This record gives sequence, structure tokens and C-alpha cells, in this order.
Amino acid sequence: MLNDRSSLLSLLETRRSGKPRELTGPGPTTAELERILSIAARIPDHGKLHPWRFVTVAEDQRGALEAVLRAALAEENPIATDAHFEKETEFAHYLGQLVVLVSAPVEDHKIPVWEQQLSCGAAGMNLLLAAHALGYVPAWVTGWRAYSEHVRRAFCGPGERIAGFIFIGHASRDLEERDRAPLAAVCKQWHPAGM
Repeated sequence: MLNDRSSLLSLLETRRSGKPRELTGPGPTTAELERILSIAARIPDHGKLHPWRFVTVAEDQRGALEAVLRAALAEENPIATDAHFEKETEFAHYLGQLVVLVSAPVEDHKIPVWEQQLSCGAAGMNLLLAAHALGYVPAWVTGWRAYSEHVRRAFCGPGERIAGFIFIGHASRDLEERDRAPLAAVCKQWHPAGM
């Protein structure tokens, strides 16, 4: 059991995100993707609302995604250049598996929307960890696309929004460790007033 714990801690300590444009294929198999998404769904979910969804985009759907992104760009930025449109074409065809994480809170419920949004974020984090555990490199990105109404309508129902685009593939180069906040900068002991 100790070895299993050490392996789990090592896995958590080595998780890194890649850059979608630097990933290579192939992405996970159908069985691996199902396992990743099943693990992603095992998160705190007060009220058992599952206020999130996973929308998978298959390889043969990337052309349709490109069309959505290019139409959204034309709507969002009337002075977009050819280079801007080319960037959307590239994004739509990044290698690996694409999962669109959708926040789908249940309104007017006793569980506050904020807690439901936190649950969505936890689902995204579990997805990253599960992909990492299977030897893949995931990349979770947002950008203007996640906030575009045109793109939102392509993936979401009423009251839903895009929490991120998660690409799952392999690194084309060694991932660099990025600077992390020192624990002392993000953790402090509580001192109740008057004590």
C-alpha cells in the first residue's frame, strides 16, 4: 500500500500541462477516453447534480469545428486578418483528443451555483490527472473562444458555458517545469480575532 501511495503522490507531483499546439497524436483510445471521463466524473458534487458535461470532438468533426471557429471569429472581430483565421484552422486541427468541458449549473437549486461551478473545475482537474496517469499530456485552454456566444451555442444549452477546451495527446518535446508559487505565499494559518 505504501508503494501505491508513493506512486500516487509522484503522479500528482509530476502533473504538467502541455501546449495544445505542441501536442502530437495519437490521443487516447475509445476505452482509455471512457476511463478518463469516468474518473473525471468522480468528484465532489453536492446534491448529485453533475453540473458539468464533457463534449468530445472526434477527428472527423474537426472540419466542422473549424467552420464554427472561423464564423465566430468573423462575428467577434470584423477586422480579423487571414493570419487570425489561419490560427482558428490550426486550433481546430490540433492533434490528440479534444474534450470540451461545459459548466452546466442547475439554477434555483439549494446548492449554490458557485459550488456547482467548483464541481465543474474539479471535474476538469480530475480529467487532467486521469490523462496524466495513462501517460498522456493534457492541455486545458480557454481564450476568446470559450467566451464567444457563437462558439458557446455550438456546444452548450441554455444557462451553460464553456469551462475549457482540453486536448489530450503526447508531448512533442520535454515539458519544462514552470515556476510555482511558494507555499508560504499561498498558505497561511488562521488567527481568530482576539486570540
